[in-house]
Amino acid sequence: MPKTNFQYDESGNTFYYFLLTFLGIILFPSTYYFWPQEEKVDPEKKKKYTAHAKETIYWEACLEKGERLEQKDPWKKFRNRVALFLIFIGWIFFAMIIYQISLFDYEMANFDPYEILGVAVSADKKTIKSQYKKLSLIYHPDKPTGNEKLFMKLRKAYDALTDETARYNWEHYGNPDGPQAMQFGIGLPSWIVEEQNSLYVLGVYALVFMIGLPVAVWYWWSRSSKYSGEQVLLDTTQLYYYFFHKTPHMMLRRVLMVLGASLEFERGHNSEIMERPTDNAEIPQLMKSLPNLGINNKEKPLCFGYSVKARALLFAHLSRIPLPKHTLHQDRLYIIKKCPYLIHEMVSCLSQLILLAHAGRIARLPSLDTVEATMKCSALAVQALWDKASPLMQLPHVEEDMLKHFYSKRRNIKGLKQLAMMSDEDRRSLLRSFSDDQYKDFVKVLGGFPHLSMTVTTEVVDDEKQHVVTAGSIITVTIRLERNSLNMYLGSLGEDEEGEERDGEDQELLDDEEDENAEKEAEKEEEDKKKGPAWKKPQQKKKAKKSGKPGKQKKKTSTKPEAGTEAAATEQKENGDCERVESGGVALAVVPNTRTRRRNRTGESGSDSEGEESGSEESESERGEKVDKSEKQMASEDDEEEQEWARFQKGVNKREKALSGKSRVSHSVHSPYFTDDKQEFWWVYISDRKSHSLITPPYHLTSLVTEEEVELKFTAPSKEGIYNFTVCVRSDSYLGTDLMDDIKLDVQKAWEAPTEHKQWEFSDDEEDDDGKDASEESEFAEDSEFEDDSD
Repeated sequence: MPKTNFQYDESGNTFYYFLLTFLGIILFPSTYYFWPQEEKVDPEKKKKYTAHAKETIYWEACLEKGERLEQKDPWKKFRNRVALFLIFIGWIFFAMIIYQISLFDYEMANFDPYEILGVAVSADKKTIKSQYKKLSLIYHPDKPTGNEKLFMKLRKAYDALTDETARYNWEHYGNPDGPQAMQFGIGLPSWIVEEQNSLYVLGVYALVFMIGLPVAVWYWWSRSSKYSGEQVLLDTTQLYYYFFHKTPHMMLRRVLMVLGASLEFERGHNSEIMERPTDNAEIPQLMKSLPNLGINNKEKPLCFGYSVKARALLFAHLSRIPLPKHTLHQDRLYIIKKCPYLIHEMVSCLSQLILLAHAGRIARLPSLDTVEATMKCSALAVQALWDKASPLMQLPHVEEDMLKHFYSKRRNIKGLKQLAMMSDEDRRSLLRSFSDDQYKDFVKVLGGFPHLSMTVTTEVVDDEKQHVVTAGSIITVTIRLERNSLNMYLGSLGEDEEGEERDGEDQELLDDEEDENAEKEAEKEEEDKKKGPAWKKPQQKKKAKKSGKPGKQKKKTSTKPEAGTEAAATEQKENGDCERVESGGVALAVVPNTRTRRRNRTGESGSDSEGEESGSEESESERGEKVDKSEKQMASEDDEEEQEWARFQKGVNKREKALSGKSRVSHSVHSPYFTDDKQEFWWVYISDRKSHSLITPPYHLTSLVTEEEVELKFTAPSKEGIYNFTVCVRSDSYLGTDLMDDIKLDVQKAWEAPTEHKQWEFSDDEEDDDGKDASEESEFAEDSEFEDDSD
């Protein structure tokens, strides 16, 4: 039997296979990933920042925002070129290795003695011997032209053709020496295993694994340990904890001051921050134009230079003050880009402090005003507006001087929804100072604003009575949010991509359709008024219809009495139908028919008495009541099963969502003054407006595309009574789009825990009776029982 030998590959041929495999694993995916492609720009983003009105402030902001979105990272292009160059060199090495492997000489891989000796297959022994002698004189090692390796091949080929044993081995095993042992070589180059190179090899191993790898791990850990999950510096988080604990009731301007003191804006913590010599001249000039900047505040780090600069740039952004394009403007863009992440971290810190205060760990509880002021800062930074600014200022070409036209006594328009619900003629007359291009921009942006609607349900999960709230129970508030845009009120004006005006004929057709729809709605309202209460009339009509149809059938059958047998057959059929309907559960509609039938029978035969008739009617009505009760029980059981199945499906969907991860893609926000593209996010929470406190931690909803469902849980108050809470949905990107809904909870007395368990209590009489029965009945069969059975 051949054996398996493990030994070093002294020739180093096996290493080429290892290197070829390693290069292939790297080169194939890298080539696919780094292959040059045309960068696709999202058409929605491009369309969102295309303004029709030229040479306006809004047009300049949109133009700059579009350039920023399309701007390519200069280092990215350089990195791609370097990667492509390295990939090209790698493919050259790949081709060289394949060529080198193809030149390997496998001695006995395809051993053919006729080919080695250069003779024909039909050659005789004499010819083979003469050819062998001729070639051995050339390749013998003692000759000047000798080749030991080739001479060994000639010798084996000659033996395979002349010696019977060698020929048998060649024909059966492919080698004249017989079956060979399988050899495995270590996939390393030969010079690595040489003794004179062992010191260098050990040095490289020590350098890579004992020095290089620990240093790389330490560098990665030292950088990652500085940041939280939201890529915010932990030192910044500690700063937020300190200030919010120090001042639980914080105004919006102080929140902005704390935001400007974030260590992300300090060069010692962030190397991306630029400090220019021109700052010494430009920043003091900017500070003079900003009132209430808080320069005299001596709190650390609010008084530090980086904090004052960041605060000044943030205030300038909210005031929409133009800055030098190549210096302070670039710094402002960087600061504004970081603001949403930092504000989200602020809200998280506030919710943590509130939980600690409820647990008794800290004495001061941050107020609801502080939480909502912090949330509002995000929308202000995205839209570049102050907190007292009107939500209408988010629309293009709207300035403060125009707001007096919106706030007139005749209109009093303060919200975006009110403006969208106006007729196009009134809106155009209100904005008559706008040109046609400006009005197109206005309508396009207004139609893209979100319009939310929500439904709130409260229940106590895992309780017998889920809709009864008891003191101390855990209440689950399910908030279902639906997101639409204001295009639903604008109609085709908001949906028109090119912003073209509608023709007069189309307008007339639409007006006619609206008039027709209004007439239909008015007719429906009149019909509903005539019908009266919806819970009375339909039931009475259904009963009349059901009682009327069998009556007609009875009249038809009675008007065609051709023979006595046919009349009897029809009566039997009607009786059979009546019983089937009763069993089906519609007994009330059948009772009047039984009365008419029985009256007809008494009129024909005259044998039935009135007493029997009344008794039969009472029995039928009792049966109908029983059937109704059974139907109600069945319906209630079916409803319970459907509710349980719906809950199970909800649980499965929640698990799937949790496993799939939290999406951060919703809708792109129209924000020409913000640095990058911004997605719509929302905070959902429950608050108590009377005590100005937060009931649940704010849930950050990041995936509201059309519909989303949010569950918030909190503990009911410990005392009985009626409590009012408010469900709040607040945007981090828009002003004037927040939602609030009041919920009223009737908290009842908590259920008392059962102290006695009746199912485990047995009386002494029952135990004695059971004992007697058990003693009388034997567990073994007697002979008399078998005798009785045989008889």
